[in-house]
Amino acid sequence: MKEMMKKFVGSVFAALVVLCAVPASAQLELPPASPAAKVMQKVGLTEISVDYSSPAVKGRKIWGELVPWEKPWRTGANASTKITFSRDVTFGGKPVPAGTYAIVTFPAQSGWTVVLNKELGLFGGGKTYDAKDDVVRVPATTTEIPNRERLTFIFSNTTDDQTSLDMEWEKLRVSVPIQIDTAAYAQANIQAAVNNAWNSLANAARYTAENTKDYGTALKYADNAIAIQSNWYTNWIKADVLARSGKYADARKFAQTALDQGQKNPNPPFFSFYKDTIAKAVADWKNKK
Repeated sequence: MKEMMKKFVGSVFAALVVLCAVPASAQLELPPASPAAKVMQKVGLTEISVDYSSPAVKGRKIWGELVPWEKPWRTGANASTKITFSRDVTFGGKPVPAGTYAIVTFPAQSGWTVVLNKELGLFGGGKTYDAKDDVVRVPATTTEIPNRERLTFIFSNTTDDQTSLDMEWEKLRVSVPIQIDTAAYAQANIQAAVNNAWNSLANAARYTAENTKDYGTALKYADNAIAIQSNWYTNWIKADVLARSGKYADARKFAQTALDQGQKNPNPPFFSFYKDTIAKAVADWKNKK
């Protein structure tokens, strides 16, 4: 009997030694009570994402008990739930600048209020909700739904310029509409592309002339660039293409135009790097045909 006891004690001791020898980095991994989650929706040109932790019902009474009425709630578990907008939006009818905000809700039997707060460290590290940090406060609509065990955020009814942010948990859905002026953003992008097209065409002309020696195609690119915006750079690129193809008289005219435009405008971008080169070309090409 004593021998059996010695063996048992020895086995337990050996097991403890093995456990103590496990590196600290090899921590026991178990499913979290409220796993991390993230949902993202692109609305037209704007990305909207929500990062949150998803608690489960687990047979508990949620509304009015686990989540009290009329008190600020992190709208999830663990740290505050956060929403990020890549562009300006209208949230629940109120303008919100692009950025990341904490979602704070005020559950109520008579109607919910959803708040976007600029303090991202809420409910973690000892930071508590303060209304002075609110960006917007908006009413939300509530709907009864089939039971959902885990809290989940969903984007619904999405089009190019609107979506609905829905929070679902237990038998309740809380929704806030989000609108985005996608047409205005698209038009701004179009205008920027048009405004910058001259630069792309001028660079295409320069590259084609230098690398493929296809001066006819390069000249077409240069002409299109000047048609969009006649500036010192587009005129200089055309002058360079003409000179490479042996048309020095025409090249000198466009080089002179480039020089005049560069000197006329105060500090045009990069002109100082080209000024001497253009002036030298005007002089060198004077007696060439």
